[in-house]
Amino acid sequence: MKKNIVIINGDGIGPEVTAQAVRVLQAIAEKFNHEWHFTECLMGAIAIDKTGDPLPDATIEACLNSDGILFGAIGDPKYDNNPSATVRPEQGLLKLRKALQLFANVRPVTTYPSLHYLSPLKEKQLQNVDFVIYRELTGGIYFGKKELNEEKTQAIDECIYTTNEIERIAHIAFKAAEQRRKKLTLVDKANVLETSRLWRKVVQDVAKNYPEVEVNYLFVDNAAMQIILNPSQFDVILTENMFGDILSDEASVLSGSLGLLPSASFGLSIALFEPIHGSYPQAAGKDIANPLGAILSAAMMLDYFDLPNEAAIIRAGVSWTLNNKFVTKDIDPINFYFTSTIGELICDFIASNNNFEDINHKNIELRKSTII
Repeated sequence: MKKNIVIINGDGIGPEVTAQAVRVLQAIAEKFNHEWHFTECLMGAIAIDKTGDPLPDATIEACLNSDGILFGAIGDPKYDNNPSATVRPEQGLLKLRKALQLFANVRPVTTYPSLHYLSPLKEKQLQNVDFVIYRELTGGIYFGKKELNEEKTQAIDECIYTTNEIERIAHIAFKAAEQRRKKLTLVDKANVLETSRLWRKVVQDVAKNYPEVEVNYLFVDNAAMQIILNPSQFDVILTENMFGDILSDEASVLSGSLGLLPSASFGLSIALFEPIHGSYPQAAGKDIANPLGAILSAAMMLDYFDLPNEAAIIRAGVSWTLNNKFVTKDIDPINFYFTSTIGELICDFIASNNNFEDINHKNIELRKSTII
């Protein structure tokens, strides 16, 4: 298989974690005789610094002509800490979502038994947690009209949804539920918001096309509580833009580290894959960031390319590193391994046909991922 992949490293730790995801994709290509053509493009603070634009036209053009996009992270303190800045890195990401019509954000939430101790939840609440959040990404309050009066005493953020915007992501979520445990939960605030009442009506209509899928409805405040009290009850969560943003970040604490979770954003003809964490500028250039979210995002890209076996090997490699305590500083601040070492280990795992028995920890500690 041949694919053209755009790489957007972004800011902070973005280049470091994305580099490891690229290494893993290259290991997959070598093992399975695939051919990836990588094109690096600018977005975020680095793009502002070099071009004055958080999303140059050249990046949009390259993305539109690609088969998939692998993205790191954006954000920089010089913009984050300056509320008066008129050009901001995040504008690039919002503009890219609109330009590529990336209307569906997908965030799988899983837990790893070896890391249960890192979660603020008790271990019994983490058993069998495996759900996916489908968040509408290009509508709602984030993209509505924004107004501030001249006296700066009144602000308005408009929230608009159309039937078509809800239907297209609802169908994707229902199809995913059919392939999973056949349960979908719509999260809204239909007791207060007119947009939520529209969501509920449209989802009820769409549900008629998927008779095998059980549909439940939760108000967003209750859903936030249930994710903490009993997260294993969920299979597929479907929700609007702002609620999805908040709930998916809340759900990330279940795994024990923000650095572990991947995501995908799907559109009409293209998809973007990224870890859910931010740019973490304090760790930039230190080779200590967790690359697993980026690597698992690459696995989601391979699923998108209809290469499930290749994706499964990457996920097995990630589980292998965690089970053997090959972890980065965010997971173990004392006995940790470098970002690049984790990437090298997973590449070795892929090349070895998943058959690691005897592990020379001393070599790995010396940053030699030799398995003997």
